[in-house]
Amino acid sequence: MMMVSSAPNLTTSVKGRVKKFSVNFLKFGLFAGTIFLLYFPILFITFQAFNADQTGLTFGGFTLKWFRKMFTHTELVEAIKNTISIAILSTTISTILGTLFAIGINSLSTKRRRQMILINNIPVLNAEIVTAVFLMLFFSLIQALIPNIPVFGYFTLLFAHVFFSIPYVVLSVLPKLNEIDPNLFDAAQDLGCTRSKALLKVIVPSIKAGIFTGALIAFTMSIDDFVISYLTTGQGVQNFSIWIYTNIGKNVSRNNIIPIGYAYNTLISIGTLLGLTIYNLITSSKRRLTKPKNNNY
Repeated sequence: MMMVSSAPNLTTSVKGRVKKFSVNFLKFGLFAGTIFLLYFPILFITFQAFNADQTGLTFGGFTLKWFRKMFTHTELVEAIKNTISIAILSTTISTILGTLFAIGINSLSTKRRRQMILINNIPVLNAEIVTAVFLMLFFSLIQALIPNIPVFGYFTLLFAHVFFSIPYVVLSVLPKLNEIDPNLFDAAQDLGCTRSKALLKVIVPSIKAGIFTGALIAFTMSIDDFVISYLTTGQGVQNFSIWIYTNIGKNVSRNNIIPIGYAYNTLISIGTLLGLTIYNLITSSKRRLTKPKNNNY
């Protein structure tokens, strides 16, 4: 009888374990690197917002003075009010219009739907400066037609933010509409719902996740936009991004401006985190309430 050596099998087993360990280590490294790149800037900004040292090169102790300066600076407070009010209004308007546009696009034939999706994607794929210049020229044309009325200002800024936010809402809502049974709307009408009630009570609840995602994207894009805002605003109307840009260009020390920017962005990050947490808690509690219970007999 010939003896078969187990050495080759042992070598193969060791190689397999080494390969598996290497793959897992690579996966973990990629995951950790991605998390670091995504969240390190937020953590760094939050740390610097409480750092007493203006330069941010060393830790000068814990302080809240940058938050106090942010709320006591009259011009900055006005810019923050404009930023938040425009973000909320543009998000509300663009979410409503974008959802209605998405529902309309979804009801078209396949050929027309593809054409409308292509048209919707053009502003998304366009460079932001192209959209900004177009809107500036559009408002300048209106100003030339009615020279006695100042056109550029708060409402042109609001219109511009609604304009560039709508396509993103449409792109967020359309996939959810594609998941709905196409006969659901007709079934709701057959059961006695009017078209508006069927839309509000049947379709909208079915796509609320897409609507929320679109609203979140619209709010995020509006609250930190600079290029389009700078070219479409009027004299005396600034958002936070424009305020930062104009003050750094006025020979104002960056060390006095940047820490206030850290404080502002920290509050925005905390507000966003709280909003997402509350939304997840509400949706998870609703899932638990609607989940059927198993009755054991």
